[in-house]
Amino acid sequence: MKLAFSSNAYMHFSIEDTIRKIAELGYTGIEILADVPHAWPSFLLEERKQSIRDHLAKYNLKVANINAFMMNAVADPRQPYWHPGWTDPDPHYRAIRREHTKRCLQLAKEIDAPNITTEPGGLLTAQQSWDEAAQIFYDELMPCVEVAEQLEVELLIEPEPELMIEKFDQYLEFVSKIDSPWVGLNFDVGHAYCVSEDPQDWVAKMASHTKHYHFEDIADTRVHQHMIPGHGAIDFKATLQEIERTGYDGWITVELYPYIDNPDDAAREAREYLTAAMQDVGITVE
Repeated sequence: MKLAFSSNAYMHFSIEDTIRKIAELGYTGIEILADVPHAWPSFLLEERKQSIRDHLAKYNLKVANINAFMMNAVADPRQPYWHPGWTDPDPHYRAIRREHTKRCLQLAKEIDAPNITTEPGGLLTAQQSWDEAAQIFYDELMPCVEVAEQLEVELLIEPEPELMIEKFDQYLEFVSKIDSPWVGLNFDVGHAYCVSEDPQDWVAKMASHTKHYHFEDIADTRVHQHMIPGHGAIDFKATLQEIERTGYDGWITVELYPYIDNPDDAAREAREYLTAAMQDVGITVE
């Protein structure tokens, strides 16, 4: 398996400095935040894209994923990155999410990322039923699926506590309507734990859909607050063993965006903990 670190913990640094830091900490991959201040695609000039490519090559770092979920650049006061959501009642507002996703797919193609991750629908209003929201999400997502197929970049849905798709059965119900090999699952172990789906119990069930993993720890309260692996209650050894049994050999990205004031120490500790856990269960870290 391969370990990457998400750039969204490095919001106080340029993407170039972030690439250097993550590589120097021993990671072989990076998840690039397609948002301010790193790679917001709608105003990312070709010179900036080339700078990203140059730094990735210089530090021998691969792109594990493009994070197209967060949209801090829009600065919606209700929540820093959920909005605009796929299911927003205003079609003009949710179109911002749709067009952003298309741009992220193109960015992924241009910097050699295998996939992007996106929001699992949005925050439902009191007037929306799940089925109504799912239809809106489907209608907005399908133009992006067409782009993903054309570019051959995987479009991964990431279940999230409080949003339309929180649990894996909801994910399965939604994607059953989409006939495309370029749509898959970003399995976030912390999000699963938050909604009482212990990740080790779901790895095998979701293996045929899972194209990428997010790792972070969660306290035993199951409150959605990302923690350094080893600081919470998730059984990472059991989870890693289950992942190994599925034959997965892709990226595991550590996502610790709450640690923006000291990302180096968080990234270092996470890598040491996960590397040791992998070695304990006989997994080779590439």
